[in-house]
Amino acid sequence: MGHREDLLEGAKRCLLEKGFMRTTARDIVKESGTNLASIGYHYGSKDALLVKAYVALIEEMGEAFGEPAGAPTEAPPGSLERFREVWANVIRAVPQSRAIWLLSYEFLLQGDRMPEARRLLSEAQSEGRAGILPLFNGVPEEDLDKETVETEGRFYQTILSGLMVQWLFDPDTATDADQLTEGLRRVVAGFKAAGDVP
Repeated sequence: MGHREDLLEGAKRCLLEKGFMRTTARDIVKESGTNLASIGYHYGSKDALLVKAYVALIEEMGEAFGEPAGAPTEAPPGSLERFREVWANVIRAVPQSRAIWLLSYEFLLQGDRMPEARRLLSEAQSEGRAGILPLFNGVPEEDLDKETVETEGRFYQTILSGLMVQWLFDPDTATDADQLTEGLRRVVAGFKAAGDVP
């Protein structure tokens, strides 16, 4: 690995151990075995490096959302069963991804103190919306149109955020995949009964 990769891996470890606000450039350098100048050279700033590291952690976590224990997803894309399967996988990954979700909420509460990181993470939100969609609709990320990302992607991203708040706060009372799916089924049935959907 070169300095760029070493810095990224070191920053990921620092984030998981110390969080956004307590991680210093010196912490990253010590953890990565590099030097202070290499942060600026490769990433521009400590905040930009931390954002890249955070996004990399999120992407790694997202890989666990697709299929349970390596078994292929059987439910057809767009089906209620596929909806249930994906959320069950997300919930199953909570114990391993807890530290990453805690980072997300730390940043929500402290992000005003890191304006550059806030701007960079805001830009990365669209990538997150596009990244979650294929799990549900089976369409490869590169084939998604902007309207789908900005509507369906936002829908799933919003559910994900709310679900994670519940699971971090109190796993014993948090919504499970079956409850979430039944809730959606009832909402859609209500729309049908009102004549809003065919």
